[in-house]
Amino acid sequence: MKLIYQVEDKPKFGQLIVFAIQQLLAIMAATLVVPVITNGNIAVAQMNGKITWDLVTPMSPAAALFGAGVGTLVYVLFTMKKSPVFLGSSFAFLGSMASAFTGAATMAVGYLGLIIGAVLAGLVYVVIALIVKACGTAWIDKLMPAVVIGPTVAIIGLGLAGNAVGDLNNGNTADARIAVLCGLITLFVTMISSVYGKKLGKLIPFIFGIIAGYVFALVLTLIGNATDTPAICILSFDAFKALLVDDKVALTTFVAFPDFAFLNLKGCFADFSGSYFATVAVAYVPVAFVVFAEHLADHKNISSIIEKDLLKEPGLHRTLLGDGVGSMAGALFGGCPNTTYGESIGCVAITKNASVATIITASVLAILISFLSPFVAFVNSIPSCVMGGVCMALYGFIAVSGLKMVQNIDLNKNKNLFVVSIILISGIGGLSMSFGEISLTTTACALILGIITNLVVKNGPEEEIAEDK
Repeated sequence: MKLIYQVEDKPKFGQLIVFAIQQLLAIMAATLVVPVITNGNIAVAQMNGKITWDLVTPMSPAAALFGAGVGTLVYVLFTMKKSPVFLGSSFAFLGSMASAFTGAATMAVGYLGLIIGAVLAGLVYVVIALIVKACGTAWIDKLMPAVVIGPTVAIIGLGLAGNAVGDLNNGNTADARIAVLCGLITLFVTMISSVYGKKLGKLIPFIFGIIAGYVFALVLTLIGNATDTPAICILSFDAFKALLVDDKVALTTFVAFPDFAFLNLKGCFADFSGSYFATVAVAYVPVAFVVFAEHLADHKNISSIIEKDLLKEPGLHRTLLGDGVGSMAGALFGGCPNTTYGESIGCVAITKNASVATIITASVLAILISFLSPFVAFVNSIPSCVMGGVCMALYGFIAVSGLKMVQNIDLNKNKNLFVVSIILISGIGGLSMSFGEISLTTTACALILGIITNLVVKNGPEEEIAEDK
């Protein structure tokens, strides 16, 4: 892929800020929603009697954003500024995070469980990194060649297709057609900016798309409120109303100190036990091995985009250490383990901007913005249908990036055809499995099946499918 900005390039300061904001908009919604979902899971557990203590201090989305910024800076440091990927809150650990609270004696112990779990998951990455450093990556190339990793990357994008379409239909309105229209305006403005725009338009199409969708939603909402037509009221102002203190603007309206995870540990060790530690370990460690597979797929994907093999330079051991240690650091502040974000990779692919300086600036902005309540409120107020329009492009590019990896694979050979087809069908079909506390995601199941299939058939005779005559 011909990039506008290479990994080592440094855009001008003004452009750098704009590019960084675009990266933030691409990843921020998902990063902020992980603690929100966890808070919801805790509330459900309380209602079902699984938790008897009161939910005094919920997880902070702003702290999760701060942790994502810190984790990404750690990742950039370990990867020697050679991998243009942003780390955000991992959805794979949602069940693990819920277990940390449901198994806790108090809320404080639950926060301790979050941090311990993230450390244990990070240590899995550290151990794997040491093995890779000692044994090299040749075994990975043999175990997961392009015929395996390509369709697996495609599954990451295709597996998120339902989320994009679901968001597209969700606009805080009774009429889904209005929501879809708003999302499609966002999508088409993004496409037109990327395809027909000048250099700046090609580099920040998502900002143009989101602004267009947001303004359209705002106009419809104002008209709906004025004419008492709730069906077209897409935009919710609740996030901004929450900033008011006694219906007045105060300093806390603009600046608020994030409620970091480590600040909620007061008195936690008094109720900590060995059995609770075992519960957290069982909840987090197996998931770390599953996310390792997604780590490989993500880095194979970004490697194909920037046309540099990150598994060799800076090396898989460095990307693993960056991901693992970055996840530990991020969880210390936000409570959420981090992972490389497909949205970030998709943003790099579409904008053709692989500058690590952009990623670093986005990380610093994430840290600073976590203290600015209005910006966080603005992101929370972006209608789901607007983000759905953006994500249709982001997730689609992830899928296409994976399919491009198999374009040089001879699919006239049965042994290749079986591997690709099994991965695609199991992934698109949503195959997932659970073994007690261990859950294998759809991507992990597809990858494992693909590896096994490839090992079974790769040494078969060179047979070609007969062409129709």
